[in-house]
Amino acid sequence: MMETLQQSLVVIGRVVTILPLLLLMTLFMGKRTIGEMPVFDVLIIISLGSIVGADLADPSISHIYTAVAIVAVAFLQKTITALKLRFRKFGRLITFEPTVVIQNGQVLKRNMKRIGYSIDNVLQLLREKEVFDISTVQTAVIEPSGHLSVLKTSADSPVTREDLSITNQPAQIALPVILEGRIYEQTLAEVGVDQAWLMDQLQLRAIKFEDIFYATLNKQQELNISLNQDHQRIPNILH
Repeated sequence: MMETLQQSLVVIGRVVTILPLLLLMTLFMGKRTIGEMPVFDVLIIISLGSIVGADLADPSISHIYTAVAIVAVAFLQKTITALKLRFRKFGRLITFEPTVVIQNGQVLKRNMKRIGYSIDNVLQLLREKEVFDISTVQTAVIEPSGHLSVLKTSADSPVTREDLSITNQPAQIALPVILEGRIYEQTLAEVGVDQAWLMDQLQLRAIKFEDIFYATLNKQQELNISLNQDHQRIPNILH
């Protein structure tokens, strides 16, 4: 009983001493480590968590070595950051590159596959940016941090009513109508068309159904298509 109490006091003492040190080293490493979280900084945070977790839970671990490890990891992070800022090629080797996933309203399937993103992942990130129609996107980039940066087409960039001298128009939402060989009949019904109409539109564009990776349709019956081949480009709108 006495030994258990003694060990418990050791753990409490470690919490009181090691967490302020961890906070100090985190502040030393900078806001960037907490905010953007590039891949190297993620590894740093995991390492610090493992070091501190082992120290707090196991009184048999020498406390001084934990403190040394935390300080060493913090200085390693600062050194690597300095090298990344000085040598851009080195920085590119230890982190992810920005990846374009949408260009001129077209989904770039090959790029998404390379970074392990599905169309559902990209659509979710677009919705978080309040973008519901990929045809309004000029460029969308997955950043090294995993965040999505979106540049809308000039016609869809945010402007004030005074700039346009018109009243606000209802926002347009484009719904998926084709995804990897599947036709969404519900979307066709909501827009007021049928599968025959869809096939006619594809024939007008000289597009084979099996070549389509992703297609959307809005209430104005405007069809936007992304092909399986990234290098191909087709008109965004036809109705």
